[in-house]
Amino acid sequence: MSLQENSTLSPNIIARADHNISRAQISENALKVLYRLKSAGYAAYMVGGGVRDLLLGREPKDFDVATDARPEQVHTLFRNCRIIGRRFRLAHVQFGREIIEVATFRANQVPDHDQVEVHNDASRILRDNTYGTLEQDAFRRDFTVNALYYDIRDFSLRDYVDGLADLRTGTLRLIGDPHTRYCEDPVRMLRAVRFAAKLGFRIHPDTAAPIASLSALLDDIPPARLFEEILKLFLYGFGLQSFENLRHYDLFARLFARTDAILDTEEQGFPHTFIAQALASTDARVNADKPVTPAFLFAALLWEPVRQQAMALEASGLHPGEAIRRAADEIIPQQISRVSLPRRFATPMIEIYQLQPRFAQRDGKRPLRLLAHPRFRAAYDFMVLRAAAGEVDPELARWWTEIQNTDAAGQSGMLSAAPSTGRRRNRRRRRRETSPSA
Repeated sequence: MSLQENSTLSPNIIARADHNISRAQISENALKVLYRLKSAGYAAYMVGGGVRDLLLGREPKDFDVATDARPEQVHTLFRNCRIIGRRFRLAHVQFGREIIEVATFRANQVPDHDQVEVHNDASRILRDNTYGTLEQDAFRRDFTVNALYYDIRDFSLRDYVDGLADLRTGTLRLIGDPHTRYCEDPVRMLRAVRFAAKLGFRIHPDTAAPIASLSALLDDIPPARLFEEILKLFLYGFGLQSFENLRHYDLFARLFARTDAILDTEEQGFPHTFIAQALASTDARVNADKPVTPAFLFAALLWEPVRQQAMALEASGLHPGEAIRRAADEIIPQQISRVSLPRRFATPMIEIYQLQPRFAQRDGKRPLRLLAHPRFRAAYDFMVLRAAAGEVDPELARWWTEIQNTDAAGQSGMLSAAPSTGRRRNRRRRRRETSPSA
């Protein structure tokens, strides 16, 4: 049975002695916001992921605040505040590099006067500035585990939707009728997948049931918004599980259609494992606090269709480098129409692709020129993943790993012993044969 809004429901109040959240775990700046709102006579609660993660014994990345103060009133209290958003008007209170997001209680009600909630013909919420009460705000949120409120007045928790029970059982459940909530905002389907992967939770059967049949609603989401959701799914340390969840609920095909079609096939009797290898590597880098980039991520997500198209073009007589360039020129624009990719990421992504054929060229000075290329490291990492997936001879990956880790004398010896591609010798022979003095 789904949770429905009931503004007369009394919350379950969990006293400070009965939960594990301590003010010592809360950002000092978040506490400043909470206490100043309280001192000014407003209600002030920490809510959302910060509360959820602290209850799970995790370190929150963000601390969000909910209040009955309007955005303009919050702005009056904090000089370091700016109001953002059209669909949701929010107050951002900035302390150096940390931003505390302050949202006014909202409700799913018929608007009046300056309060605005607009739906389109598909019941999707386009703008939502209908202010309400704490109780109404709780039922407007997406998942029960994200609707727990920490009260700065007495340090208790307020729970209107049995979120604490779901947290203890590892259950991700939508508040309200799942079909309606997904129609209001189809991105909630991606959020369900993401939170399940991030928290290691199971999606409640009622919450999961409509996803596959409603996945086509994602087609109407702006590509720029989907780009932001892709980053949240794949660049926060749980990308491989997110990918598997997306595939399970038929959502990946709505985001990367050509890639998904290839993943449903085998190549020479073997499944395609490159994306899984790449996402596992990305997760390991994130969890080791190493940098990751959307360019590398998207290069991995689109590699299968680019590779197969390049193979077809190469079979028709194109040079490998030119084949990859033309394949990328075809695949990437199609993908950007679905999930946008800023040029600052698309350009290095294409360079990663174009450097792949050069790893096979180990004669002469070519390896040294490739080692000096500014995009070498990303392209090398990409090639190593291809070797792990069975696309590239592991000996080639070993050779390039070794030449990076040896001195100049060692590099010279490796270059002397490297197998020749034959391309340079053939070009010289052709020049001699066509020379006027021959």
